[in-house]
Amino acid sequence: MTITFISNYINHHQIPFCNACYEKLSDDFCFIQTQPMEQERIDMGWHPDAAALPYVLCLYEEEEACRKLIMDSDILIAGWSGREDLILERLEKGKPVIRISERLYREGQWKAISPKGLLQKYKEHTRYRKEKVYLLCAGAYVPSDFHIIRAYPGKMYRFGYFPETVHYSEDQWEKLKPSDGVLHIVWAGRFIPLKHPEMMIGLAKVLKEQNIDFRIHMAGSGEMEEELKKSAKEEGVLENLIFYGFLPPEKVRRIMENSHIHVFTSNHLEGWGAVVNESMNSGCVVVANVEAGAVPYLISHGENGMVYQEGNFDEMAKEVLYLATHKKERESMGRAAYETITKLWNAEHAAAELLRFAEEILRGEPTPAREGPLSKAPVIAPKKMYRLMTEKQSESLRG
Repeated sequence: MTITFISNYINHHQIPFCNACYEKLSDDFCFIQTQPMEQERIDMGWHPDAAALPYVLCLYEEEEACRKLIMDSDILIAGWSGREDLILERLEKGKPVIRISERLYREGQWKAISPKGLLQKYKEHTRYRKEKVYLLCAGAYVPSDFHIIRAYPGKMYRFGYFPETVHYSEDQWEKLKPSDGVLHIVWAGRFIPLKHPEMMIGLAKVLKEQNIDFRIHMAGSGEMEEELKKSAKEEGVLENLIFYGFLPPEKVRRIMENSHIHVFTSNHLEGWGAVVNESMNSGCVVVANVEAGAVPYLISHGENGMVYQEGNFDEMAKEVLYLATHKKERESMGRAAYETITKLWNAEHAAAELLRFAEEILRGEPTPAREGPLSKAPVIAPKKMYRLMTEKQSESLRG
């Protein structure tokens, strides 16, 4: 079986999954990169040495060879590539395609009323609804968006991004988190409005008022950095925050390993949020805005993390305070978060499920996984997600 994966560029969130596919398929697996990476991503430490990866070809350097692979492979995995023409050429010949997509209507499903947009979605997706085309949903809100355009009925599956997974021995696990009596909290990402880093200034103020001994590690940078530092100084919490600037992914992971809680404040414009995978793998309890794509797939509220409603600062702060004052529960959730990644939501497991699924496509009708990657992706309206995630919340967490 030959599989080709086409996307805009390869990055550190995709490499572990692609490595796992290559390990199983060898030269029968290829990743086609359609464009160079943006400078902003390179500055953030995202730039991998694509030339060193044996399975990567660049469309802008070897177009003829890439086009042949796209057409001749048994299965094409298609992410966003900016070259829909190549994918449609394969679809017109009735050859199997597994699409990977984030949200269509990240800014709001009301945008689905656009006649021009609907026509384009029909050409790319809806008209192939009965063909051998399947959708891997990189985010829990993706199925609802595609349901609106009547695409992929019964053929939508959970998926996402799979950063490197680290496995700790029991001895390493016991020593992973600081035991200095200080609560260590990490926030990671670009300092831009959609990620709401300003909420961490407010959180620091609340924690200080409650006499919590804490440090907030701000791993990232961006347009809001000076404003954040000024606000932290004005609120009297600057000494409780550490600003690192942009760091390579491996250094961000070291900060996560030394933190008890990860607060993830990105809003509905965050398609996935791979830092959630990474911090859970590092044993952090994630307190997350429910509207980011990864959150409903990775977090079980009150079991391996906690969620809050979009924009509800008071709820977020209350959950962090709960974790700050309930060490046993915090440690239990941190262990459960780690196991969620190491046992289910990791590159090796996702690759194995995808290859099983692809083989079943070639034999006839594929079957979904029972849970995790490649399991059936339920269609849930965005406004209903928070209630569904929290309706089983225990009384202790409500209190």
